[in-house]
Amino acid sequence: MMAKKKILVVEDNMLNREMLKNILFPEYEILEAENGQEALSILQAQEGDISLILLDIVMPIMNGYAFLSRIKADDACSLIPVVVTTQSSSEEDEVEALAHGATDFVSKPYRPEIIRHRIAGLIHLRETAAIVNQLRYDQLTGAYSKEYFYQQVKDTFVEAPEKEYDIVCSNVENFKLVNDVFGTQAGDCLLKGIVKICKEFAGGKGICGRIGADQFACMIEHGFNYTNDLFANIICRINDLSCAKNVGLKWGIYAVEDTAVPIEQMCDRALLAAHSIKGRYDQHFAVYDDAMREELLWEQTITNEMTTALSSEQFEVYLQPKYRLQDGVLAGAEALVRWNHPKQGFLSPITFIPLFEKNGFITKLDQFVWDKTCAVLRQWDNKGYPPLSVSVNVSRADIYNADLTNILLKTVQKYGLGVSRLPLEITESAYTENPIQIIEAVESLKKLGFLIEMDDFGSGYSSLNMLNQLSLDILKLDMQFIRSETTKPKSQGILRHIMAIAGTMGLRVVAEGVETKEQLERLCEIGCDYGQGYYFAKPMPCEAFETLMRGPIELI
Repeated sequence: MMAKKKILVVEDNMLNREMLKNILFPEYEILEAENGQEALSILQAQEGDISLILLDIVMPIMNGYAFLSRIKADDACSLIPVVVTTQSSSEEDEVEALAHGATDFVSKPYRPEIIRHRIAGLIHLRETAAIVNQLRYDQLTGAYSKEYFYQQVKDTFVEAPEKEYDIVCSNVENFKLVNDVFGTQAGDCLLKGIVKICKEFAGGKGICGRIGADQFACMIEHGFNYTNDLFANIICRINDLSCAKNVGLKWGIYAVEDTAVPIEQMCDRALLAAHSIKGRYDQHFAVYDDAMREELLWEQTITNEMTTALSSEQFEVYLQPKYRLQDGVLAGAEALVRWNHPKQGFLSPITFIPLFEKNGFITKLDQFVWDKTCAVLRQWDNKGYPPLSVSVNVSRADIYNADLTNILLKTVQKYGLGVSRLPLEITESAYTENPIQIIEAVESLKKLGFLIEMDDFGSGYSSLNMLNQLSLDILKLDMQFIRSETTKPKSQGILRHIMAIAGTMGLRVVAEGVETKEQLERLCEIGCDYGQGYYFAKPMPCEAFETLMRGPIELI
């Protein structure tokens, strides 16, 4: 059963209160107050449940005008319709009541049918206005709702087609973490603060809306001077809020060129620009361009097709030979992956590997490569070839898999191989990002007998300290590092020092990306053990690599 709507009768005359109760009962629940002060207490206790107020003007303690002034200054009560009831029917008194914020005016003696109809009409109008208000405004922050923001932007384009505009969108990084760690109350406080500051940012030349849980949009006139310092200052102001704790925001800007483009799509493009700088702590905003759109479409295409591609074995394992530099004898290989797309042909790994690392699909692809590599090694063993080893890549995402050691062990055991036949290449940057996790994973793998290679050594901030903490077998020098170091005079550079450290620690060294005879000669001079690169051979299908197995082989 639906609860009755509540009407507050504020009247010092008990007889008049009784008359109003008889007129409105039983359709409404009637609350009574003898003066304005008592009525304020009832309003506070009811917390927004009052649908309408019938108010006398002449009362002791607090009269009707004083009461009206108080509730109209209160956001929680200002929308409640107030009908003034008075003995006077003069136009001056009616104007005075309306000027103080009354919604309607009725004179005494009461005419029941008129009062009932007016009250029903006012309550209906208020409820309709409340529904419209809910549709227009985000109830938490007071910003425009997504749909109303879109409509306001569209209307602005129509009203002032000669002007140019920008859509500026912001996105809170790791907002879920704020709610989880500090509670939803802190999260709500943060969102309100962001909207307040966004409205100040837009000023009188723009409008703001909440278009997602932690995403906000502003439309402002084009020509605003966007700078990194500007957005850094906004972020500082947000972090000065009592409920903010090291909050990160990214901003994206879309310059409106064609007003026929759907507003939602404009916001998506601005958010895409913001997303493009995620994780870059020195950059707070980015401007959308078509290159971003093409990248987004490509990523979506790849994401839609990757699972089918894996199940239908569109991915193929290629092998790049490794040679002993001392005499150029084949000594092993590295397993790489290629995507033989049914429509686009072979895709370079650079076009899909970074995306797979970002969306987590790389773990499934890595396991596919491990399995196929072991299957090939088993075939070669069955044909009587020397037991060559082929290294495989272990991505950063794999390291976080608690079952990594079991997966790798079961894979080699499935094909009856020794674990040393599958050296594991872990990129150098992974060591510096999460050293504890890496150390634990490497120790577990080493106990099982796997050989560990530090891949891409020299590509970033090399941690020599990590060489001391990790039990490594092979150091693999980065391609760009090789190019840079081999152009320097023999007396300069750090390659020879790295070779000395590796020798002291009993590490074998592999140089990747060897492309010229000059590079090869320098590497031989400093005592590098093995090399791979286009100077020797490009990555090739497993069948082509098998022909190399018929020549001299020196096992690593």
